[in-house]
Amino acid sequence: MSMIPSFFNNNRRGNNIFDPFSLDVWDPFKELTSSSLSRENSAIVNARVDWRETPEAHVFKADLPGLKKEEVKVEIEEDSVLKISGERNVEKEDKNDTWHRVERSSGQFTRRFRLPENVKMDQVKAAMENGVLTVTVPKAETKKADVKSIQITG
Repeated sequence: MSMIPSFFNNNRRGNNIFDPFSLDVWDPFKELTSSSLSRENSAIVNARVDWRETPEAHVFKADLPGLKKEEVKVEIEEDSVLKISGERNVEKEDKNDTWHRVERSSGQFTRRFRLPENVKMDQVKAAMENGVLTVTVPKAETKKADVKSIQITG
């Protein structure tokens, strides 16, 4: 049984407020926001991203259904922050159309992740396939500390 209360949403896919690399800020009013936002302002705010660390790299996978790679940007800020951003444009409306339901969001989104120090910033790669963006950040080899034996005298 976890010692962390469930209201912190401490699961694999949720934001972990205890994650030192996360730049996501907990918003206590997030659940209280109105669902009556206009289509233009209700951006893909919660683009879902998985961050997995392998022995060789940090791998980020973002679900961005319906977006083309030209509509997505992957950038490194301040030599330590991975920024994934983009925009889904509003569909053109025909005045003769009758809308019965509008659930898909449009607008801009941005996600930022503070990267650890042991990464190769100059070798970051990104690929997009079937609405899933994969960003691979290779890890630098960590030099093991030399162990020097000290002779004890006396």
